[in-house]
Amino acid sequence: MIPTFELFIDPKVIDGIKPGLSYEDFCEYMDLDAICYHELALDKYEVIDETKRMYRDQWGAIVQFSPGAFVAVPKQPAIKSEKELDIYVGPDPDVSSRYEKIEQAVKRFKGKIAVITTVRPSGTIRDSLLGFTDLCRDMTRNPHMVDRVNKIVNDYYMRYVKNLIDIGVDIICESTDWAISQGSMVSPKYTERFMIPGLRQIVQYCHSRGVPCFKHTDGNFWSIFDMILETGVDGVNPLEPVVGMDLGEAKAKYGDKVCLMGNVDCGHLLVWGTKDEVREAVKECIRKAGKGGGYICMSSNSIHSAVKPENYIAMVEAIREYGTYPLSEHFDNLVEAGSGSWS
Repeated sequence: MIPTFELFIDPKVIDGIKPGLSYEDFCEYMDLDAICYHELALDKYEVIDETKRMYRDQWGAIVQFSPGAFVAVPKQPAIKSEKELDIYVGPDPDVSSRYEKIEQAVKRFKGKIAVITTVRPSGTIRDSLLGFTDLCRDMTRNPHMVDRVNKIVNDYYMRYVKNLIDIGVDIICESTDWAISQGSMVSPKYTERFMIPGLRQIVQYCHSRGVPCFKHTDGNFWSIFDMILETGVDGVNPLEPVVGMDLGEAKAKYGDKVCLMGNVDCGHLLVWGTKDEVREAVKECIRKAGKGGGYICMSSNSIHSAVKPENYIAMVEAIREYGTYPLSEHFDNLVEAGSGSWS
C-alpha cells in the first residue's frame, strides 16, 4: 500500500475533523503511517516580550511568533560579527527535556507506525545564527565565517541525531527549505559548497545506524536535485506541483534512486477545491509515481490551517482506496502497450 503521513498537521484541521484530539491521537485516528515531530516545536524559548510575542530561541536569536504559528519569524540573529563568534556558546544537545515528547511517542508507536523527527542545520544558520542576508554575503566575501558556523551547527546536529536514534526514532528528516518558486535560494555552486556537506554527514551517520534520512525542501529544486541525491538521501519531499516539480518527470528521472514524497497541492486544491477534485488529484499522483513503489502520497507542503478538513479526509481516503497494490485493480488505463504490469 502507498503510505501517507504529513510533516505537519495544523491543530485547526485536527479540531475540524475530530475536536479535542491530541496530535498523537489524531494520527492514530486517521490511521496514518508515521507521526512527525518538528525540532522547532520541541525547542525552548526565553520570553523577551510576551505582548509582542517576542522570544529568544535556543541559539540566541530573537524571533517573533504569529498567533497560532509554531514557526517563528527571525528578527535578530545571534551572531553579528566574527568577534561575537569567537565567544559564542551554542545550546547543549544532551539536555534531557528536549527529548521527552519523542520518548513518549517511541514508547507508544514503535513498531506500529514510523516515528519521524526533523532537523534543520542549514536553517539554523540561516534563521538563527547569521540571518539570510549576512549568510549570503559571507558565502561570497567571508567563506571562512560560514565554515566556522557550519562546524558549530554540524557538531550539534551530529550529537542531536545520535540521541534521537538512540531513543528509537525511525526516520530523520532534514527539513530546511533550499529553494523558492524560481529556483534554489542560493546558487547550486554555493549550495554544494556550504549546505550539501552537512546533509551528507547526517545521511551517512543515519545509514550507519540503519535509519533512513529524508530531505524536505519547498520550491523548485530541479537545479540541485542531483546533488541532493548524491548525499544518499532516501526520500525527497514535497515536490510542489505549482512551482514546476512535476511528479511524472521526477519519477522518470529519479524513481529508481529515491522515494518521492508529496505532490498533492495544498496551496489551492486542499484549500479551495472540492472533494472530487482532491480524489482526482490523488489518483493522478498515484498514476504518475505509484508504479513499482517508492512513492509516499502526501501534501505538497503540509496540512496547514487553511486546508479544508473534509478535503484532507478525502485525500487520505483516496490514497487508501487507490493506493493498494496491485494498482491495476484500481485504474483502467494504467498499463500501456509495452510498459509491463503494475505492481
